[in-house]
Amino acid sequence: MVQIEAKTREWGSSLGVILPKPLVEEVGIKADEIIIIDVRKGHKAKEFFGLLKNWEKSTQEIKDEARRGWE
Repeated sequence: MVQIEAKTREWGSSLGVILPKPLVEEVGIKADEIIIIDVRKGHKAKEFFGLLKNWEKSTQEIKDEARRGWE
């Protein structure tokens, strides 16, 4: 399976995505073929970190902990 990130665009009263040429060539997609697309909405990092309510450690504390694992 090949994954890409694509931005939706208005296409009349619908939304569409454009498949990049390298992907089309790699997978061998041709005009008028039926393809299956697995759709998942991407999330911004800001949205993800907003879900962490009890964030008690500072960024520096987290970095220090990570470095200790490399010593």
